Amino acid sequence: MADLTTQEVDLGFDPDALRAKYRTERDKRLRDDGNEQYLQVTGKFAHFVGDPYVEPGFSREPLTDEVDVVVIGGGFGGLLAAARLREAGVTDLRIIEKGGDFGGTWYWNRYPGAQCDIESYIYLPLLEELDYVPQEKYSFAPEILAHSRAIGEKYDLYANACFQTEVTELRWDEEALRWEISTNRGDRMKARYVCMSNGPLNRPKLPGIEGIESFEGHTFHTSRWDYAYTGGDSNGNLTGLEGKRVGIIGTGATAVQCVPHLAESAEQLYVFQRTPSSIDVRGNKPTDPGWVKALESGWQEHRMRNFNTLVSGGVTDEDLVNDGWTDIIGNLIAISRSRKSENLTMEEMGARMELADFQKMEQIRSRVDELVEDSATAEALKPYYRQFCKRPCFHDDYLPSFNRPNVKLVDTQGRGVERITEKGVVVDGHEYEIDCLILATGFEVGTSYNRRAGYEIIGRKRQTLSEKWANGMRTFHGFQTNGFPNCYFMGVTQGGFTANFPHLLNEQSVHIAYMISHGTNNNVHCMEATKEAEDEWVDTIKQMAIFSKNFLENCTPGYYNNEGKPGQGNSLIGGQYGGGPVAFFKILQDWREEGSLQGLTFS
Repeated sequence: MADLTTQEVDLGFDPDALRAKYRTERDKRLRDDGNEQYLQVTGKFAHFVGDPYVEPGFSREPLTDEVDVVVIGGGFGGLLAAARLREAGVTDLRIIEKGGDFGGTWYWNRYPGAQCDIESYIYLPLLEELDYVPQEKYSFAPEILAHSRAIGEKYDLYANACFQTEVTELRWDEEALRWEISTNRGDRMKARYVCMSNGPLNRPKLPGIEGIESFEGHTFHTSRWDYAYTGGDSNGNLTGLEGKRVGIIGTGATAVQCVPHLAESAEQLYVFQRTPSSIDVRGNKPTDPGWVKALESGWQEHRMRNFNTLVSGGVTDEDLVNDGWTDIIGNLIAISRSRKSENLTMEEMGARMELADFQKMEQIRSRVDELVEDSATAEALKPYYRQFCKRPCFHDDYLPSFNRPNVKLVDTQGRGVERITEKGVVVDGHEYEIDCLILATGFEVGTSYNRRAGYEIIGRKRQTLSEKWANGMRTFHGFQTNGFPNCYFMGVTQGGFTANFPHLLNEQSVHIAYMISHGTNNNVHCMEATKEAEDEWVDTIKQMAIFSKNFLENCTPGYYNNEGKPGQGNSLIGGQYGGGPVAFFKILQDWREEGSLQGLTFS
């Protein structure tokens, strides 16, 4: 490794020194309590999971009817599943959604500046099917929410949907071979198949900071932005914050987008940081009409696969998206060209990828120095970890916000906020008095599937899913689990995690539609993963985990690596297929093309 760095490439940095720095920054953020450092949203903060976008007092008559398919969740996953089922000929389906409309993440998150950080041409699903091209390279929340609604209209999903409805229990009826779905509206509907797309980012989490319930000022979570207090809308102009002292806890993707708007309006803004985000160039721009006219059939699928290949470590002849996500691959290619790269071992390829990563993160840290005037603040804003240890951020206004005289970065040196009082936030014994506390603390990811979903699933012989998965998820290809027939999971359940999450959801939707349409077309009453197929896939997950284990263990704590404990609990990446999304999608495609539905039993 030393020979490569010193003799073949003038890197401009010392890899050994960076590794040591990364370890130091990781170690001071490790906590014994891991995910237990976060609180469940209850009690004083129960309203954080309420719906501020609907009129209160909604009611309807309970449903006791039956449909072929119930899809739980009206975000991109649920919309894609329903759309692909429609295309496969399934007409009798219903979406159950706790919000007042479709949109999922984009229904709940309407904070100022909310915007996708994956190129909109590959992030927004079903663009060709709807004959729509986004207005900009990176769409803002209102356009994404409108597109979600357009999908609902296109595939006639509003007609039988149940909005403002939360599932409270799924129970398998062995006699009827149906799922009984209970809800908070008193429903006891039945379905032949159930598809669950609860989403990985739907349940807000709170930091377990001492005194968090004692603050007497105004408080809200970014996923339920309180415009009645701040004024303005998703475009900013937060006039209600004039003369207000505001504190925001969290410096992840959400804070990066809303901090510039808070900085413009608040009299004083304190940004409380535990770990800085990687902030690369956003470079948003309007969509080129000439480019749109030149698009050919299949363009979105081709573009999605091109991006997915590059961010998964593969190499293609072209980079169609050409942004901060794919830039690291350009670094890798440049380093690889410094010597013959044929017949490299996995270790050698990993070493080269690490160098490319170091180089990219050096660029990110240099950008901080270029944009932030105060040297101490700039140093605190520099991320010292591998690029994909945490979700990278892309923004052109976040870093310059710290040049404003009314904005102060309160860096906690990786320890987090000390405590919260009636008047403000305490760090290193100093109390920062504020009028409003905003929690940009993200969503539950590392907790159990049932807790995140908000309901229990009861399968054959009254076994609950929480009992079966007490020691970890057990699925076949991430979709089904033995003992729970006709029940399909979507999202981060032992699948192929990818930066462009809607791409995974689309592949899952195609696969689920294939299985369910097979059942409906062949009068199959019961479709279930065999124990043998499940055991084999779980073994595969464990064997492939070695490819990401070392990387995740060396990462700074976060929801990607189960807060520094990737081998335990429900690590977002650690529990996925270690061969990457490209290989995972190929496994699914080959399984469908083989045609025998091996690993499933039928009745």
